[in-house]
Amino acid sequence: DVETDGAALLRREDITVLDITPHPEDRLGLVKAALEAGKHVLCQKPFVLDLAAGEELAALAERHRVRLAVNQNGRWAPHFSYLRQAVASGLIGDVRSLDFTVQWDHTWVSGMQRFEEIHHLILFDFAIHWFDIATCLLGERRAESVVAMVRRFHGQTFTPPALAAVIINYAEAQVRMSFNAHAEHGGEDVTTLVGSRGTLRSRGPNLNEQAFMDVFLAEGQARVPLQGRWLEQGFMGTMGELLLAIEEDREPSHSARSNLPALALCFAALRSADQGGAAVRP
Repeated sequence: DVETDGAALLRREDITVLDITPHPEDRLGLVKAALEAGKHVLCQKPFVLDLAAGEELAALAERHRVRLAVNQNGRWAPHFSYLRQAVASGLIGDVRSLDFTVQWDHTWVSGMQRFEEIHHLILFDFAIHWFDIATCLLGERRAESVVAMVRRFHGQTFTPPALAAVIINYAEAQVRMSFNAHAEHGGEDVTTLVGSRGTLRSRGPNLNEQAFMDVFLAEGQARVPLQGRWLEQGFMGTMGELLLAIEEDREPSHSARSNLPALALCFAALRSADQGGAAVRP
């Protein structure tokens, strides 16, 4: 069915779960209306434009006894899923450092007004996935400071800065991110996670093609084949986890509230970049 009346859609009793995908500034009212109508919601990322709005939506979902999840589909990308499970199992001990190095071709946004108007297109709209994974892997540890910088260069085909770098400092750990969104040839995506008992590394030509995980432990090393791709398993994972959480009457692991720490880091990075790389406390 195709509905042109949003209110009529919310009144339909045969629809209990909504996947709401417009940009953050356009969907806030839609998400509120859906929650108030008693619908479960999968909200597109980035979740909100400020933490207060995120807290409000999370509380609204709780009052109406519905589930609100965020489409942080990177959590179910095969390589990130492996990292999450490995850390949770204690395979590499305490996390000491986490490095993301991503060079890819994002020039497809050139000329698309809604994307061209987002100054921090890379650091916010794109990198929110990496802030989210970082918070998943660092667990309950709180960041002490965030430093970020962005740069444009002559010849870019889109307006927002294509280069971005972030350092997140913890008491006994550090997360480092490096992004080049204008790599039209020879792109690569590498993730390295170092713990007190071992190292994990995935590498591929892009975020969607990560064929294996290299595992380095005192007992030896191995190359573990990974099955699936981010853009397939990721989207299946977010909706699947929400539906399962509804069925089991529990909070989904990618609940709105669980996404707020990642947003706090991301917003701190935006403030740092706007201040020329000053250290900001999230």
